[in-house]
Amino acid sequence: MKVRTRDFIHTTDDLFFASTNYVHPTNRFISFLRYIPDPKGDREKNGKHYSKVDSKGAYNYLKENFPEYLFYDEVTKVEDMMGVPLNKVAEIIKPEERLKEIREEYVPKFKDKNIDSLSDEEKLYYKLIDLSDFFHYEAGISYDDLGISGSICPNLQKKGTSDLDFVVYGLGNHRKAVEAYKKNKDQEVEIPDLSKKVTLNSIGNDFFQRVFNKRIKDDSLSKDEFCWYENRKSNRGVIDGTLFDILATRNYDEISGYYGDTVFEPLGKSTITCTITNALESFDNPAVYDIDNVELIDGVDVNITGLASFTHTYAGEVLEGEKVIARGKVEKVSTEGENSWYRIVVGTTREALDEFIKLEKSPVE
Repeated sequence: MKVRTRDFIHTTDDLFFASTNYVHPTNRFISFLRYIPDPKGDREKNGKHYSKVDSKGAYNYLKENFPEYLFYDEVTKVEDMMGVPLNKVAEIIKPEERLKEIREEYVPKFKDKNIDSLSDEEKLYYKLIDLSDFFHYEAGISYDDLGISGSICPNLQKKGTSDLDFVVYGLGNHRKAVEAYKKNKDQEVEIPDLSKKVTLNSIGNDFFQRVFNKRIKDDSLSKDEFCWYENRKSNRGVIDGTLFDILATRNYDEISGYYGDTVFEPLGKSTITCTITNALESFDNPAVYDIDNVELIDGVDVNITGLASFTHTYAGEVLEGEKVIARGKVEKVSTEGENSWYRIVVGTTREALDEFIKLEKSPVE
């Protein structure tokens, strides 16, 4: 079975991993450990308890208990890459199938019911169904191209609390979803076919300021600039008090190549100005921008023709036609059967220190 970014993998050791790649080695699925069995855990499924682990906890847990999930990756030269061996796969849990399952079970149950009369878990599903109805009717996206990832995908959400990691399949569909939300945010939208009304609210700057304090560790963006960009992206919102993300994942026909067919060679850092010519892939992982009119300010003097980001901060940051300034690591990209080319990569470290993508002229005074 093909595994895409945001799919979950349940292993024979009762571990839950989230896929982080579209293409994988022949013997395992590149993914990251998210949930582990824990008698004292705050998440329950089928009578068993689990806990969520952070990055450091995930590596330590695997090193101590299941080192076979860690391997040296020849392609990326990473010493301890995480990946589920094929013989350890118990189940692949797909966001689109999970959403379909929830809709089939709960849409009939919720008919003529008020959300206030529901349990906490049912309220979460009620909001999720409203989200999927909104994007189906307002953005014209098939239910088959919508899904739910995050803790709800493997049914390991905390009781009473969970964000909605809403997935839209197809880069064009994702753009339509963002535009539909941007057009209708903070307005009551009537869906006549379902005799219902849905309101998707914008996020206040107080939330983005908290995110700023978590993400930005240098002076690449001021707090006001960060909030301006995050508000403009319109890929996060609130539905009836619950935070949701509009996440992009490629359709199968948008995925090409195989694991290891492309090699990336780091060359040093550069700062450039350029014009964005295509931002369709800017919410993908990695975020990718096509660029033109490149001018080198400092750094490695090569013909840079691409721009990418591995940090959420600079995903969806700029739009087609905008003049931007970018700083990051220069990579030579070599794909079998194609000419080599050069790109700037932002987010080569967790904090993305001294790396950024932003408008050449600040949008705030």
